[in-house]
Amino acid sequence: MNPITIRKATISDLETIQEISQQTFIETFAAVNTPENMENYIQKNLNSQQIASEINNPESAFYLAILDHKTIAYLKLNFGNAQTEIRSAQSMEIHRIYVLKNFHGKKIGQLLLNKAIKIGQQSGVETIWLGVWEKNHKAIQFYNNNDFVEFDKHNFTLGKDVQTDLLMELRIINQANYL
Repeated sequence: MNPITIRKATISDLETIQEISQQTFIETFAAVNTPENMENYIQKNLNSQQIASEINNPESAFYLAILDHKTIAYLKLNFGNAQTEIRSAQSMEIHRIYVLKNFHGKKIGQLLLNKAIKIGQQSGVETIWLGVWEKNHKAIQFYNNNDFVEFDKHNFTLGKDVQTDLLMELRIINQANYL
């Protein structure tokens, strides 16, 4: 496999981000949720206006993973008031790591997570946190393997279905190995 490059996204990447968002969300969650709930979530949260507002938010940042001139994944980070739950001024949220299914198992998620940790260190935050669906065992194991620990739970509404996300965090003060 050729080397993967990571670059910060701009508003010109809106269509690509929206396509990857919708495709990966469907690939990951359609088999365990109703079509109505999936469609409701996509229409409400992954539409072009919503994603454009996220890209344009100065307290959020998107990073694209590119292989052979094709975007195959992205990372979305939130700082300050952009965080879905305000932990502290010294925290950063990994809001999404979305990797196209054809590229699962190729360490793309690890590459993007390492990028997030590096950005967190450079930003001076003390913790990086995220929410992950309690039934997404593969993702939970991935974060556990990267030293994230569960600290709380919150509700995540998918259409009419209220689900539980585990909140996990990584204290990055001693994570120099990611630089």
